[in-house]
Amino acid sequence: MSRLDVFIDRMVSQRACLDFAIAETAAMPGPAFELGLGNGRTYHHMREKIVGRDIYVFERAIASNPASTPDEAFTILGDVMETLPQTLERFGATASLIHADLGGHNLKKNDLFAHKVSPLIEPLLAKGGLMVSSDRMYFDALEELPLPEGAVPGRCFVYRK
Repeated sequence: MSRLDVFIDRMVSQRACLDFAIAETAAMPGPAFELGLGNGRTYHHMREKIVGRDIYVFERAIASNPASTPDEAFTILGDVMETLPQTLERFGATASLIHADLGGHNLKKNDLFAHKVSPLIEPLLAKGGLMVSSDRMYFDALEELPLPEGAVPGRCFVYRK
């Protein structure tokens, strides 16, 4: 499979999974978290689709398209290994939706990182909240859900608390 096809599968899957998660959590209170801003495409999509909930973005340094850059008040800068525990102290288990696209091109390295970050993400979700990730995650108390229509297996994952 070409890298272009892999990229297209990832983008189509992210949109399908995010749209599913946004719809499933629409009636829930609590913020949404975007872990990894990058260019800001998924954040921009979330901002367009999520109504009535704050969206906080976690990133080391902002380098997004200006049209996809969150306000400073909703930006949490730093290493997620440090900012996620601080966020738990600040918000508790209140996140209705968490989206993570933290990996790079090295699948083995992504998997090792997923093992480390999963225990920091899990306690942030409210009961019934959803986690959408571009990489398989490793949770103790979250259930992996079947992918919504349009998502490509292995390109995105959805979990419910």
